[in-house]
Amino acid sequence: MGAGHNHTHSHGHGHGHGHSHAPADFGNAFLIGIILNTGFVIVEAVYGWISGSMALIADAGHNLSDVLALMLAWGASVAAKRPPSQRFTYGYKSSTILAALANAGLLLVAIGAILFETLHRIAEPAPVEGETMAIVAGIGIVINAGTAALFLRGQHDINIRGAFLHMAADALVSLGVVIAGLAILWTGNAWIDPAVSLVIVAVIAWGTWGLLKDSIAMSMLAVPKGISETDVRTYLTGLPGVAAVHDLHIWPMSTTETALTAHLIMPEGHPGDALLREIQHALDHDHGIGHSTIQIEREHHCESGC
Repeated sequence: MGAGHNHTHSHGHGHGHGHSHAPADFGNAFLIGIILNTGFVIVEAVYGWISGSMALIADAGHNLSDVLALMLAWGASVAAKRPPSQRFTYGYKSSTILAALANAGLLLVAIGAILFETLHRIAEPAPVEGETMAIVAGIGIVINAGTAALFLRGQHDINIRGAFLHMAADALVSLGVVIAGLAILWTGNAWIDPAVSLVIVAVIAWGTWGLLKDSIAMSMLAVPKGISETDVRTYLTGLPGVAAVHDLHIWPMSTTETALTAHLIMPEGHPGDALLREIQHALDHDHGIGHSTIQIEREHHCESGC
């Protein structure tokens, strides 16, 4: 800006020290996970119908929602890497937040469908082939656990974490179905099948609540988890020459990138670019905020809404 102004902007994008907030590339993981789980959904649904197991059909329905979830998460991760345009000046980074929110919605639909059919099965019990349940679900443990492992290193990204939680929960649910199949095989009690379906619904609901809560918070531009507004404000206020801080805003640009804007009241005037670079480095390295804009003011002229 011109020399006569007391405002300056520092944009920190995390390039100065190799600390990158860009989403990692999980393209191969998504492709492998989608292929494996699509095949397993078909197998599980067919054998669930043949064996009369509501637990298998319920798990197949959940796995189908997981395939859609993986597709959404993959599409969002690809879109997030697209460059900015004149209209979308941040690019399509926030698509990862929308994908996480959509995935939570898919899980809610799956919960409703599984619960409806499970209650119907409780009211009208049907014979179940426990051996088929145990074998098919055992295959599911291997596929789901293997897919979850592909996303293990991306837990900092809620979009990738959503994919991981989907698959990890499925592995646990498949384990439950194996146990139920063996229990039915040994005892002959058909009620064990819908009972396990209810447990499956509870597991899905538990995972969905956390994902839904986090994705809604991010879509509402809440300060991301792991970042303390108080700590950031304390850091900025404690800088040499800073008398006060106002209009401090911290929000998620995507599931992996965070932005900040702040006005620093510095009566002595502009501190120089060196201090601004130091601020952007500290915000990135110490607070996980890779995109920062700092405005310097000599006096605070607060208008309505400050």
